[in-house]
Formats: sequence, structure tokens, C-alpha cells
Amino acid sequence: MERKRRAPVAAVPLALSTVVCLAAAMSACSSPDDTPQLRVEVVATRAHDTAAFTEGLEADGDTLYESTGLSGQSFVRASKLSDGSELARADLPAPLFGEGITRAGNVLWQITYQDHIAIARDPETLTELRRTGFDGEGWGLCTRDNRILMSNGSSTLTFRDPQTFAPTGTISLTSRTGTRLNELDCAPDGSVYANAWPTDTILHINPETGAVLGVIDASGLLPKGSRTPDTDVLNGITHLPGTDHFLLTGKKWPYTFEVRFVPA
Repeated sequence: MERKRRAPVAAVPLALSTVVCLAAAMSACSSPDDTPQLRVEVVATRAHDTAAFTEGLEADGDTLYESTGLSGQSFVRASKLSDGSELARADLPAPLFGEGITRAGNVLWQITYQDHIAIARDPETLTELRRTGFDGEGWGLCTRDNRILMSNGSSTLTFRDPQTFAPTGTISLTSRTGTRLNELDCAPDGSVYANAWPTDTILHINPETGAVLGVIDASGLLPKGSRTPDTDVLNGITHLPGTDHFLLTGKKWPYTFEVRFVPA
């Protein structure tokens, strides 16, 4: 775009003029990342099962669904948000490796990692209703506007039909394209929050455009020194209905944190 001509100004010393012009050129050519930066503010802390290799977390009313991974150790369970009491549980037989879950109407979908199997369950009893196949790896799930979103460890999300699980489209991040999106949460405002594996970063995403709306630093929740390599990774995020709070946990973490996201 052509710049507007400026009116003549008084002479400026050469050195200062050079600095000003250099600064202006740098400003014009650079494109600094102005994505909002946020951090977590802990509101409450809850106990978490250290045997749970958490892959999926979703709150629905007073029910908290959690799906876990590892072959021979994977299970999905439903518990009360209010007191943590277990309502139902279903174990996956080896060699299946459980991943994300989401409730879509009268079905609770659970995906597997590299087994190419999605399992539809009764959301009350967790009884298996049927299975279907899908291509690629399964990582995270959430449901938005009668569409399921699925991550596969890349920076692309796949939209799926809530009843058949058939793919209906994709959207890729427009920035941070090397991010490996993992566990997902579809927030009430239509946006999506995603754990960026294997970091302590959460991305806030517009699923219609792929734009990153915010970057959340959750590194202060559990000190690195208290984690076991390759297991204690931040993974598990869900919005708490009727609040601006979220639940965050990790693979085999001893705690689940109730947090809100605030400016860094």
C-alpha cells in the first residue's frame, strides 16, 4: 500500500534520522505475535487417581467422564462432579489403547489411539453400544453444535457426524502449525481449547477459521521435578458448566485443578 506523503519537517541529525528510519522499517516489515497470552489461576484442588493415564475429560451436568490410556490399563468412567463418587466404569481389553471421549446427545464416544476403533457407549451405564472404524490416529474429542471434533496429533482437527462418526470436514491451525493437538474441550461460546502435547501449553482456537485466539501457560500447576518422564504430561481439560472455570489434570497426576484463565 502506498504511504501518504508527509509535510516537510525540520532537519534531523543524520545519526538520529538513521535510527528513526531503521526503527520504522523494522516495524513495517516485522509481524510480531500479538496472540493474547494467558495463565491459569487455581481456584480449587481435587484429588486425582494416580493410576489414571488421562486421555479424555468431559463434564456434563454433575457427571465427569474420564477416559484413560495404555494397553491393558485403559478404562472410561463416570463420576459425580460434586463429590467424586464413581457412577459407572468400563474397561478396555488389551491391546486397545483408550484416548479421548465426548458426549454427543444420547451417545458417549470413546476413541482408541492406533487401533482405528471408535466405541459408542451408553452415557449412563457406559455399556458398549456399537463400534465403527476411522482412519489415522485418535487423540482428543469434543462436541460442538451437533458436530464432533477430533484431534489426531497434528495441527488439524476433523469434524465428525455425532451418530455415525463419519468425517464431514477438517480445519487446520493458521498459526503454530507444528502443534500436536491432543485433548480437546468445546466451550459454550463455540471455541475450542486444546492441550498441546507434550507441553504445558493450552491453545484457545476458533474451530471455524483455525485461528489461535489465545495461548495459555499452565506450567505452574505441577512442578516438573515431581513428574515421571513420559507419563506425567498435562492432558485433560473440560469447562465446568455454568461457570468460567475449567478442570485440568494430567497423565497420572495426583491432582485435578479447578482453574480460570487470566491475562499473563
